[in-house]
Amino acid sequence: MAGWHLSRNKMLFFSCALFITLAVCVHLTPYFPSVSSMLSSSSSSSSMVNLDSCISLLHQVAFNFQELNNENCSVENTVRSSSDKSWKWIESEPVVQCDFQKLSKSHASDLFNGSWVVVAGDSQARLFVVSLLELLLGESEMEMIRGDLFKRHSDYNILIDEIGMKLDFIWAPYVSNLTDLVLGFEEKKSYPDVFVIGTGLWDMLHINNATDYGVSLKLLRDLVVLLLPVPSDFVNDGAGMNLVSVRSPNFFWLGMPKLINSMLNTDEKRKKMTDVMWQAYTDELYSSKLLQQSGGPLLLLDIHALSNNCGAHCTTDGMHYHGVVYEAAVHVMLNGLLIKSNQKL
Repeated sequence: MAGWHLSRNKMLFFSCALFITLAVCVHLTPYFPSVSSMLSSSSSSSSMVNLDSCISLLHQVAFNFQELNNENCSVENTVRSSSDKSWKWIESEPVVQCDFQKLSKSHASDLFNGSWVVVAGDSQARLFVVSLLELLLGESEMEMIRGDLFKRHSDYNILIDEIGMKLDFIWAPYVSNLTDLVLGFEEKKSYPDVFVIGTGLWDMLHINNATDYGVSLKLLRDLVVLLLPVPSDFVNDGAGMNLVSVRSPNFFWLGMPKLINSMLNTDEKRKKMTDVMWQAYTDELYSSKLLQQSGGPLLLLDIHALSNNCGAHCTTDGMHYHGVVYEAAVHVMLNGLLIKSNQKL
């Protein structure tokens, strides 16, 4: 599973060290009663910082506006990422304590080694895939596949032989497309390690009914929950009861961007894709309980927050943003994977 590939040797070393430490603590606790309460407090505090606080701070990102070039804000030109100095996590004390990191190509490759990644959605999802592949492949290899990536309304798949990673992009502009995709996984009993999905823009433009969108999201949530493993703490293998680990996919929802109505390039978009309608669609998303923030299975990759922080000068059409926004979203996902698997570089 992605999230467990990174630093396997470190994990083995940590496991051995933890076993020895626990053994020592078991013998010392009766003589030092305060040790037990101290360890309990420390463990609880660490878990709170890593899982709750840090997840909520993942999108605390600032952009270096001076390095951004408006010519790179069109859909096609977002394949060109800006330099590392173009964005960073803010330096507030809580964010610094979480120790978020921009992963290098090497570390990202280790993380995704042997994994199957599926990204499904509209043009926002395609731009997310572009940034992910830029990190894993580099600019020279991206030049070779750029044309294929931007074939309109088409799927795209690639196998990165070097790390044994399979990546599928599925053109899925409506929630019903995502529903069909999830049903296919369930029927085949074959599930991706990382599953990134997100729709809304096409629905807002062509259907423009937030209530129906919400109903579709609730159905999608019910189906996604079926992909979650049913945990079993013990299994009887005939020689006794043994602990088993359960393979669990990592689910992410790619949120809609900040829509700048005055910059939208058609009258129909300006009429239908308003701030009021965007808010109605967002309200339905949260009430569907699809997101972890509302008790659901998917961790939000908040493109709205990131694009809003970047601002109007990061887009030329009020909808598709400079590649730096999607680059930041990729690293938000990577750090989310590290947090969920309790790993650090």
